[in-house]
Amino acid sequence: MALGIVQAPTHKQHWWSQLALWRSFSARVAITLALVLLLLLLLVGVFVASQLQTQMFQTRKAAILEDASVRFTQAQSQLDQSTAVTVDQVQELTAGLVSATADSAAGAGVISVMMLRSSESSDSFIINEYADTRLRPIITEQLQTTVGEGQAAWQSVAVPSGRGSVPGIVVGNLMEVPQAGPYEFFIVYSLESEQNTVGLAIRTFFVAAVPLAVAMSIATFALIYHTLRPVRSTAAAAEQIAAGDLESRVDVHGQDEMARLGSAFNDMADSLQNQINEYGKLAELQQRFVSDVSHELRTPLTTIRMAEDMIYDVRDELDAIPKRSAELLHSEVARLEEMLADLLEISRYDAQSAQLDWETVDVYMVVEKTIAENQELAEHLGVSVSLSPRPDRPTAEADGKRLERVVRNLLVNAYEHAEGKPVDVTVATSEHSVAVSVRDHGVGMNSQTMKRVFDRFFRADPARARTTGGTGLGLAIAREDVAAHGGQLHVDGRLGVGSVFVMTIPRKAGTPVFEFPCVAKVQFDEEN
Repeated sequence: MALGIVQAPTHKQHWWSQLALWRSFSARVAITLALVLLLLLLLVGVFVASQLQTQMFQTRKAAILEDASVRFTQAQSQLDQSTAVTVDQVQELTAGLVSATADSAAGAGVISVMMLRSSESSDSFIINEYADTRLRPIITEQLQTTVGEGQAAWQSVAVPSGRGSVPGIVVGNLMEVPQAGPYEFFIVYSLESEQNTVGLAIRTFFVAAVPLAVAMSIATFALIYHTLRPVRSTAAAAEQIAAGDLESRVDVHGQDEMARLGSAFNDMADSLQNQINEYGKLAELQQRFVSDVSHELRTPLTTIRMAEDMIYDVRDELDAIPKRSAELLHSEVARLEEMLADLLEISRYDAQSAQLDWETVDVYMVVEKTIAENQELAEHLGVSVSLSPRPDRPTAEADGKRLERVVRNLLVNAYEHAEGKPVDVTVATSEHSVAVSVRDHGVGMNSQTMKRVFDRFFRADPARARTTGGTGLGLAIAREDVAAHGGQLHVDGRLGVGSVFVMTIPRKAGTPVFEFPCVAKVQFDEEN
């Protein structure tokens, strides 16, 4: 037999389930709604920002290209009308053209104008380039190549600024400079104002959206909290009824669904209270009947016992048949007395009037004493009993008589079903508990029997003859005795292998059992 402690499973709870706020349905709905609204607003904001940025870029690009086309036309017209023929004259002409274009286009967002040599420019008549060293790197070779081929072109660029960079557009075209040949003319436009406009629109959207989401969540919480007030009242009333207050009811207002819920709950509570009262009366009548019958039977039973004792004492003077009858009468009267005592004890537990006499009890000595008192029965049934060595501090606060009765019931039950095989008794201790295990190697029991073994008057095999004349209440009373001590009584078994009963009680009265020095559930090894 393998004995092992089986601990109760521990259920891990998520940290958010511990929050009082998260336990409120209204709060969960409001928080969930706020998160969903914020997510939707974020998605909508990103989409609107993207569309707004694209639309503004397209609009601004069209305006820039139109403005650049006018600037290029005006610049080429000035170059064509010029009478400059020397290098200095042409140099002065182009410098003025670049400066005038930059000044006149400043209102259109132009931040720089550059004139660069082309691969087709004259090698014999050379003038200086006009380039902004800070912005020169944004003009790519691809853009220069396209413009150098005589095509007007534009490119979206990142224009360096003091805060990093801002979006911009570079537009280029090829200009024919007198005497010097073709030069590449570039105008750089900034989109910083458009970027600021888009950013302001996005910030305005979110500044307005977040309070809106919070306000909607608060309103939702208030609405749901108010709507669920009848549900909270119903839950509170149900808890009070579960705690024993059968008079608790729900205040019903209105005629809506919540009002019908409250009315249905009150009707159910009324019906439940009536049923419980009826069952209580029936149980009280039953308990009183058992108690009264047991008490009333004591007087005639005492008279019968006196008469039976007189007959039993002179049984040797009787013939064989009367002598046998006297012996049967003696044993059955003893059994009847025992049954009446058990019925009275059960009625006390049913009426919750059982009183325990608490004292410090040496459990090992109780087990030794009980084994010795029932040694004659063990020998009669051919059962050998083995007791484990004395453990450390086998003491507990208990009712010694009731504890002895539990051990006696477990031993007698084991002797009855051991079929002449050994019975093992183990006493084990821990810091807070004391346990007694009684194991036989007899007929055993199946799972259905284990579920009902503590039922009153239950017999696993009705055809099986009792050799000890038990009342059928021993194990039921044993369970009540152990429960009265705050302990637990476990059983396990297997057909053809045997059964084991384990009693575990706390060392200190009034405390629950949370340590099982013998077992919490006994498991049998395979035995061939």
